[in-house]
Amino acid sequence: MLTLYDNLSSGNGYKVRLLLHQLDLRYRRIELDIDKRETRTPAFLAKNPNGRIPTLELENGVHLSESNAILFYLAEATPFLPAARLDRAQVLQWMFFEQYSHEPNIATSRYWLTHGIEITPERKMMLELKKKGGGDALAVMEQHLTKQHYFVASRYTIADIALYAYTHVAEEGGFALAPYPAIRGWLARVAAQPRHIPITRG
Repeated sequence: MLTLYDNLSSGNGYKVRLLLHQLDLRYRRIELDIDKRETRTPAFLAKNPNGRIPTLELENGVHLSESNAILFYLAEATPFLPAARLDRAQVLQWMFFEQYSHEPNIATSRYWLTHGIEITPERKMMLELKKKGGGDALAVMEQHLTKQHYFVASRYTIADIALYAYTHVAEEGGFALAPYPAIRGWLARVAAQPRHIPITRG
C-alpha cells in the first residue's frame, strides 16, 4: 500500500491527497507536525533528506518527494495527465509556474499568517514583496482563465490540482480573490469535480 507522509495544513500535501482520492487509490497517511520539526528527525530524513512533506512511499519501498513530481507519477496513464506531447509539456509548464511564481509568494504568506510565525520588521517587508509577487501570479492565471475553463487541453488535469491547492486558500495568506472572477469560476469548477475533498480532510 502507498504511504503518504503529510500535514493537513499543507497545500502541497493536499495536492497529493486530492489526486489519490480522485484516483480512488488506497493509501495510509502519516501526519507529521511541521511546527514541531517532525520532518527533521533522523528517521524521516532517511526517507527524504530534504526534510519536507509530502513524501510518498511506494509499494516497493522507494520514497518520492516534491508534490508536483508525485502528482506526475500518480497521474501517468490516467485522464489527469494528457497523452499528447505538447499538452504534457504545458502541464509541466504550469506546474513549474506554480512552484516558482505562485507557491513561494502565496503559500509562504499563508504559512506565516496561519502558523503563528512572528512577523518581524523584516518579514513584514517580505510580506509586501510576496503580496506583489503573488498578485502578479494571480494576474497571469486570471488572464489565461478568461479564455480557458482549465489550464491545459480544455480539461481538468494535474496542472489544475497543482494550482488549486494554494489558490483556493489564498485569502488566508492575505490575497483577496474578489478581483479575479475567472479564477473564482475555475475554483468552483475544480471543487465540483468527482471525488473532490477539502484541504482539511485526511
